[in-house]
Amino acid sequence: MFPGPMAYLSLSPRSSLDFGRSSKLHLSPKADVKSLISYVAAKTKVINGKYHRFLGRHFPRFYVLYTIFMKGLQMFWADAKKARRIKANMWKHNIKFHQLPYREMEHLRQFRRDVTKCLFLGIISIPPFANYLVFLLMYLFPRQLLIQHFWTPKQQIDFLDIYHALRKQSHPEILCYLEKVIPLVSDAELRWHMTELCAKIQHGTHPTVHDILALRQCFSNHPLGMNQLHALQMKALSRAMLLTPHLPPFLLRRRLNTHMAVIHQLDKALAKLGVGQLTLQEVKSACYLRGLNSTHIGEEKCRTWLGEWLQISCSLKEAELSLLLHNVVLLSVNYIGTRR
Repeated sequence: MFPGPMAYLSLSPRSSLDFGRSSKLHLSPKADVKSLISYVAAKTKVINGKYHRFLGRHFPRFYVLYTIFMKGLQMFWADAKKARRIKANMWKHNIKFHQLPYREMEHLRQFRRDVTKCLFLGIISIPPFANYLVFLLMYLFPRQLLIQHFWTPKQQIDFLDIYHALRKQSHPEILCYLEKVIPLVSDAELRWHMTELCAKIQHGTHPTVHDILALRQCFSNHPLGMNQLHALQMKALSRAMLLTPHLPPFLLRRRLNTHMAVIHQLDKALAKLGVGQLTLQEVKSACYLRGLNSTHIGEEKCRTWLGEWLQISCSLKEAELSLLLHNVVLLSVNYIGTRR
């Protein structure tokens, strides 16, 4: 016999409880997965902590390198995500590179250089078992193969000093070329200004903004315009900008032009932001990019120098970028604290 309606009514409270239990049991696998993930994450964190302490006690030198490498990877990954967000925003709102705020422009510029350096490591690690050789090369030649994220604090200072010493070697050659072209300047007043500027620099005097801007006409066309520079001049200027000089003349000219156009765009964005809005590290990085060895110079002097650079840069047109390129030497060679 089938139970009547009263039987169902009498069973309804219990059945509702059973249904509640069954619904909880049905949801429990998700809760179990979450608790399992939390458990594994907690255990992994504990094991990772023990591993770090083990390395720190038994292999202290390796532990320092390991810590820097892991932090470097995290910083590089964060840079990649930020660059991707900037590029996505540019594509979404149809924004060009020169229309970006200063910090976003600088981030993309630096990230492209970092990726180029990392790409070389990726290529040489493609052959089988070559990755072991790559790790050895990274350990032996960190300056040449690694980006700054993977340098120790001491290496950052030492390597920047080395790079500046390399570009400083080209300064006498560049100044010598400027002296040689003085007779080629047709305008008598410009010829006098050029002679005075070269004499000031040779005697260790830091030139003023007016001294440099007075010569802008010489650098817009003959004899020192970007299209009139000789191959040896471009090689010396490439070394001063830490760019490879080992390229054909037409590629050297194109690369110098592109490089200075980017810096010119950065300068306009920085002038709009204001030097006072930059952090100490941003100021020092901006100065170093433009030719000043800012690692041993105080913050105020760096800000003053960067302000002078921006006065010159923001006064120039695209046709006068050769003066901005030479300004890497003219404005930095005798600045206070750099004559060492």
